[in-house]
Amino acid sequence: MHEIVVNLHMHTTYSDGHGSHADIAEAAMRCGLDAVIVTDHNVWVNGPQDYYKDGNQKVLMLIGEEIHDQARDPQKNHLLVFGAERELATLASDPRHLLDGVRNAGGLGFIAHPVDPAAPAVDESDISWVDWEIQGFTGIELWNGFSEFKARIKSKLHAIYYAFNPERIAQGPFTETLQRWDDLLKEGRRVVAIGGSDAHALPAHMGPLHRTVFPYEFHFRTINTHLFSPTPLSGDLAEDRNRILDALAKGHGFVGYDLPASTRGFRFSAQGKETKAWMGEEISAQNGVTLQVRLPQAAECRLIKDGKLIKTWEKRETCTHITTDPGVYRVEVYLEYLGKRRGWIFSNPIYVRAS
Repeated sequence: MHEIVVNLHMHTTYSDGHGSHADIAEAAMRCGLDAVIVTDHNVWVNGPQDYYKDGNQKVLMLIGEEIHDQARDPQKNHLLVFGAERELATLASDPRHLLDGVRNAGGLGFIAHPVDPAAPAVDESDISWVDWEIQGFTGIELWNGFSEFKARIKSKLHAIYYAFNPERIAQGPFTETLQRWDDLLKEGRRVVAIGGSDAHALPAHMGPLHRTVFPYEFHFRTINTHLFSPTPLSGDLAEDRNRILDALAKGHGFVGYDLPASTRGFRFSAQGKETKAWMGEEISAQNGVTLQVRLPQAAECRLIKDGKLIKTWEKRETCTHITTDPGVYRVEVYLEYLGKRRGWIFSNPIYVRAS
């Protein structure tokens, strides 16, 4: 399987971002990304989707959309739409109709920042997802960089501190979001996890202090979605778009926090007597299954089954666990960075089914 590093969920001047598509492409190439997915609020921008090149560097830019009901007060229920290739914001008032529209357009729908707390100190409201009774979404944004920033801001002083020290913000997905994901998985639903930067390149000022809060390049070095494809990117726009959308739909990937150390090279697979499964896939428990984890470097690795921790390995690069128990298995990895234990890798599940 070939690894594709994607940064997704970002905004340009077409909505509330402060850079162009070209700015994003240039920043992405400097960071060595393979692809980006731009998702402006309630506008699908037709035109910028393409490969961008600079010398020997190139990056694939795909165009999606972040859709929500602008008439709703307070704002809730933001949906990331990938692959629909047309405007769907007219369906925003009803999440069910919106998801039907996404599916009919051949797109994928991911719940954006499921937990997004208010930050009154900087006049940011809570924009969490609330309509959890609906079905039909592809997955959830397990870890959102901007939402976590909001959660750290308890005062204007906190806002200033983190604006100048953004590398100290990220600690991992919200506990409530992880719990929600595990609950959905335990219900038997296939819910794909992605990580998003929610990059805006926001200019901020407070008195004499001026700062771009999280330039695109910073976000692109932090929370990324690592995908896997049977074949590498070819350089053809249509083919590579389909490769990325297929990997997203199947959950062939993981969320990696690449700032402390690159998460490229992480692998989580399951080996049965005659079959093998990858993240997002099923395998029979008959005759036993060996779950195999490979880390880019030694770290704390945790194996989660049906939402419960069943095994921890300390300072290991490779980990194995043999089981005959059906369940939903996923991996979390943590490491120390800037004096704190921080989330590093969150895999999509492997579904071990009863024979």
